[in-house]
Parts: sequence; C-alpha cells; structure tokens
Amino acid sequence: MADSSSSLPSLFEKISYKRYFLRAVDLTMLGLLFSLLLYRILHMSQNDNVWVVAFLCESFFTFIWLLITCIKWTPAEHKPYPDRLDERVHELPSVDMFVTTADPVREPPILVVNTVLSLLAVNYPANKLACYVSDDGCSPLVYFSLKEASNFAKIWVPFCKKYNFRVRAPFRYFLNSLDAKEDSEFSRDWEMTKREYEKLSGKVEDATRDWDADDDFEAFSNTKPNDHSTIVKVVWENKGGVGDEKEVPHFVYVSREKRPNYLHHYKAGAMNFLVRVSGLMTNAPYMLNVDCDMFVNEADVVRQAMCIFLQKSKNSINHCAFVQYPQDFYDSNCEELVVLQSHLSRGFAGIQGSIYSGSGCFHTRRVMYGLSVDDLEEDGSPSSVNARKFLDEESLARKFGSSKEIRKSVANALQRKSNSQNILTNFLDEAREVGQCQYESQTSWGKTIGWLYDSTAEDVNTSIDIHSRGWTSSYIYPVQPAFLGCMPPGGPEAMVQQRRWGTGMLEVLFNKHSPLIGIFSQKLRFRQRLAYIHIFTWGLRSIPELAYCLLPAFCLLHNSALFPKGLCSGITVTLVGMHCLYTLWEFVSLGFSVHSWYTSQSFWRIKATCIWLFSITDIIFKLLGVSKTVFIVTKKTFNETRSGTGDGPSCSADPNAGKFEFDDSVYFLPGTFIVLVNLAAIAGFLVGLQPVSHIYGGGGSTFVEACACILVVMLFLPFLKGLFEKGKYGIPLSTLSKAAFLAVLFVVFSVGK
Repeated sequence: MADSSSSLPSLFEKISYKRYFLRAVDLTMLGLLFSLLLYRILHMSQNDNVWVVAFLCESFFTFIWLLITCIKWTPAEHKPYPDRLDERVHELPSVDMFVTTADPVREPPILVVNTVLSLLAVNYPANKLACYVSDDGCSPLVYFSLKEASNFAKIWVPFCKKYNFRVRAPFRYFLNSLDAKEDSEFSRDWEMTKREYEKLSGKVEDATRDWDADDDFEAFSNTKPNDHSTIVKVVWENKGGVGDEKEVPHFVYVSREKRPNYLHHYKAGAMNFLVRVSGLMTNAPYMLNVDCDMFVNEADVVRQAMCIFLQKSKNSINHCAFVQYPQDFYDSNCEELVVLQSHLSRGFAGIQGSIYSGSGCFHTRRVMYGLSVDDLEEDGSPSSVNARKFLDEESLARKFGSSKEIRKSVANALQRKSNSQNILTNFLDEAREVGQCQYESQTSWGKTIGWLYDSTAEDVNTSIDIHSRGWTSSYIYPVQPAFLGCMPPGGPEAMVQQRRWGTGMLEVLFNKHSPLIGIFSQKLRFRQRLAYIHIFTWGLRSIPELAYCLLPAFCLLHNSALFPKGLCSGITVTLVGMHCLYTLWEFVSLGFSVHSWYTSQSFWRIKATCIWLFSITDIIFKLLGVSKTVFIVTKKTFNETRSGTGDGPSCSADPNAGKFEFDDSVYFLPGTFIVLVNLAAIAGFLVGLQPVSHIYGGGGSTFVEACACILVVMLFLPFLKGLFEKGKYGIPLSTLSKAAFLAVLFVVFSVGK
C-alpha cells in the first residue's frame, strides 16, 4: 500500500515538452496544404480531370496532417523514480506476467525461453511474480523447452540478482566476452552460468524426444495445433514465498482447448484465457503482457510501472489503466518505428494517454474486467450504486462464466482485496474448465471484458474501449529500452505483418468501438478521438498514395500539368522541401543517419501502396460477408552470434537489414507496376514522346512532372534494384510479367487519351 503523504517526493514526474517552433512548422505546412487546395479549386475549370484526382488525394493528405498536428501539439511522457518505492510503498503488489506464442517453427522455442528467463529475473520480489506462457500451438517442444528453462532459472535468477546487471536475457547478456581477467568469484559464476545456458540452448535446439514415452507429456499425445483439449501445467511453483533473491517466481504453461469448428479469436482469445487462469491461481492486481520475442532489457521495469500505478493524490484517485513502454528492436531496420514512437506516442501521452500497442504493457486487472471511471468511489472502490452490477452472483455468472472460482476471484479483484497465498496445483481442474471452447459462450468475454474481439488488432481495439470508459494511460520512454524484440525479416514477412495491422485498424474503424461513433456517449476526449482516427485510417491512405505515385507519370505521358505553374509553383516546392527537412530532423535528432531516413520514407511508400491496399479489400470482403480476416503469425528470427552490448536497439546491426526480399506474392505487384510506369514515363519524356511545355508557364507537362517521376522511382528503389537482382532479392518473373502487362495498358491509355 502506498503512502499518500504529500511531504514525500512523487513516484513519477510527467514531463511535458514545449515545441513552439515545431508547432509553427506544423501550422505552416498545414497552411501550405490548404493553399494548394485553394489553388486547385480556383483553377479547376482550366485543367482536366487529373486535377480532380489530385485535389481529392491532397485533401486526404491535408486531413492526415491536420490529425498529426493535433496529436503532436502537447507531447508528454512519464518519468518514474523506482528508487523512491521503498520509502513510499510498504508492500509491493503482485504482478502476473503473460507471454504468448503460437507456432514453434515461426517462433523458435529458444526465443520464448529467453523472454521467459528475462521476466523471471526482473528486479522485483519473486513471491510477488508469476509468469504464464500461453502456447496456442500446443507444442510438446515448447513445453519441454520451458521445463528445461525452469531448471536453468534456478541458476540464472540468483546470478542476475547477485550481480544486479541490467540485461536479463541470457542470449543478449552473453554476447560480450568476460572482462574480468583475474580468478574472481564473479568470473567463476559467469563461466559456470554461461556453460549451463549453452547446455540449455543445445537441449532446446536439438530436442528430438519421443514425447509419448514420458508421462509428463501424456497430455500432448494425439494433439494437433487446432484440435486438442486444454492443457495447464505448473512448471514451477514458488513455495518459499518470502521474496528471497534465490527464489524463482511461479511459472505456468497453458494451452487452451481448440476445436476445428470453433472460432478462437487468435491472440485476444489466448490473452483472455491467461486472465482467467491467472485469476484462479494468483489473481495479481496488475498484469504485464509481452510477445514471445520481446525480452526484458531493464531489470527495474516492473518497479518503474508500479511508480505510476501506486502514486496517490489527495485530490483524485489514480485513473491510470495501463502503462505502455515503446517497442524497440535489436536486429533489424527499426528506425521508422522508433521515430513514430518518439513523436506520435508522446503526442498521445499528452492527451488522454498512450495507445496500447500489444506488448510491453502493464494492465490493471479490474479495468480489464470492465470497470469504468464512473463506477468508482473516491477511494477507488466500486460505488454502492454499481455494487450489484459488478458483485452480484447472477451478474458475475452472466458476464464472467459459470466457474464459481472465477467469479470469486473477479469479486476480489474488483474490490482490490489482497490475494491469499494460493497453492497453484489446487486450481488445475478449474483452470482446464475455463479453457474450454464453450466457456465464453453467452458471456461478456471479448465483448466488454478482457481483450476485445472483432479485430485482428486486439491491442488498439481494447485500448480505445478503455479510454472510452474514462480511463487514462501512461507512457514511459526510458533512455535505455525496457524491452527489446526482433522484427520479422524484410520483404514477405514484413508485408504479412503490415497487412494484418492495416486490416486490424480498419476493422476497429468500422466496429462498435469506432472513434467515429459515440461522440456524446463516450468519455473519449476529442483530440484523443482524432488521434485514434489517424491510427485507424492508415489502411485508407493506400488509395491516395497509389494514385499520387501514378499521377506524375500519367501527366508526363499525357502532356498535362499536375502542379501549379509560375510563382504558385513555390507552394509545391516549399511543401516538399519542408516535409523532407522536417522528417529528416526527426530522424537525425534521435541519432539516426540520413540513409535510415531515406530508407524509412521508402518503406512507408511501399507499405502504403503495396500492403494497405489489400487491407482495404480484406475489410470490404468482411463487411460484405464474403470472407473473414485471418491472424497470421509472423516469423521471428533468432541469432545468438550477433555482436552488440545488449544495452539498446541496434537497429541496423544486420548488414542485410536494408535489403528487400521478394517472392511471387501479389503484395509486390503494385510496387513493381509503379516503378515500371514511372520508368516508362521518364523514358517517354527523354525521347520526346509528347510535346513538352518547356516554358514553365505552359499548360502541358514540364520538367517538374519528370522530376516527380524520378522521385517516385527513388522512393521505390528496392523494386528498381529488384528488376536486376536474382534469387530472393530479385522480383520473380511471374510478378514482373504481370506488372509489365499492366504498365503497357497504363501507357497506352495515358498516351492515347
């Protein structure tokens, strides 16, 4: 319990950034965009239909920039002071930690093992922690790996806490050689621990056991990833329970029941099962969820989050529902995401709070159980008016299901009652019951409780629902990344991930949690609503982005003007120049190179035109009832030999990180088509296919349209290189032939029109 005395220093500080100059730049660019739209309106009758298309595209871009300006207006973040916890908090609360995995091939078990080990070794009392691993692939290999990891944890956890180093994932910690030259106690412990980790890695990598021969693996016999009963196994139970540094936290393996004829709601369904199982066994008031590849890179990460949750005020109760950390990566080209999080996520944090982004997030259990801010008294307990709504047995059964133990744990969680020291194995039968396919039928799970369904982007879907209930959230952006993960390899895997994200965002835009509805019935602040609209409309950008990449080529081939002439051409030149300098500053200010900025701009155009276009078709087919969206697990890479310190993201450590991979997927057809069309337009311009208006005041196409075509080709440089590369870095002949056919049709249509 936290001491609320005002004489003691605060557990955290909210840092608000003053950005007056950047506000002026944002508004200037917004003014230039409106000036361009006004110019097009005034000269619409003097030009052909190309100007109508350009006007519509630029109107959408102006709307997007207006949203971005609103988001970035008051950036903020929270700075925790975990060293003050001991003097402010008499007893730290319990935390349940969730790890989700679904495919042992695409998500290597050794990667899951490192994530779990990093969680078990955080700088927090072991008797206050429990780690739950959800294996949606029901793999005996994953269970075997976790069992072996629990044995190594008895060495690793005491080693980490004895020497108190920051990086707690073994494969990152052991990247560096031992510095100590003398025969010290640390060097001996280091060598011994490394040998044991190498043994663990060897066992996991080379596991070819006959699982059926072991009684402990009997539950895995005759199972399939999509057809098996619920499996719940307590891998390790901390029976000491005093928080000694040699203790290892509770460690539980779960795999919910799956049957071919039931919809399982992908990751959201797995997360809700984890909430129920953990509610039965430990029922911690706070929950951390991380992806299986997102290991802890800061030992004090749990203590940092508790600084936000445990801070009390005399004037109001703490309305923080979750604490989000940025996602950082160690093995791939992640500069764009880092920049987005640094600027946009801080912008969110300055309004109503950061968006839940699926991993590296601490949640409040009772908020996930459906509580709204209006349901609370001043002391934070459920109000007497709503007591029946939440605590009545009939109401609990209707919302949370038939399990009596679940209803009991929910009632305790809603009233913030301390959890007794349960014996985990006593709840195995109940845990299997709440993992059955039919358990959620006719309940509120996934509708108003837990992680919400109806979108493959379960994180933002749940996030907007929480904010709509009046809750706020916090954003911690530490100097050193709190979590580090791995990005999917470039090319096909990245495309799959981007399509899933784009589709999921659009699903939320058109479901009942859409920021476009409930303006007067929700507690979502206006600017927060605009911020969500910006996120959810990412997929819609594909149409104007694609059109704008083709318009210069069309105008050059058709000999028509696209951009303003004369002095008014300064609008376009200034706008493009300011945008380039602005985005370049965002990258350079964070320590990234000009090349990383260029690569990011290129990939943004690629994913907007090549991937999010298919997100639109996905959502159209779903709304028409033709098909349903599918959650595809992205492939995770794992490399223990990569050099580095483990202290932060090495976003371009891989020499091939910037190289683009291709396959015969339809994803690469639009990009190839764009490059071929613009190359054809440039070639036509050079050979004089159309009479060009060399005098800038002329009415036809000019050198400016040709420069625009060159710029488009530069932004799609990976596709240009792919025309001449071979193997996985070259565009397949099937894709090239289809794109060439479409390009010929486009050229014929443009020239002959």
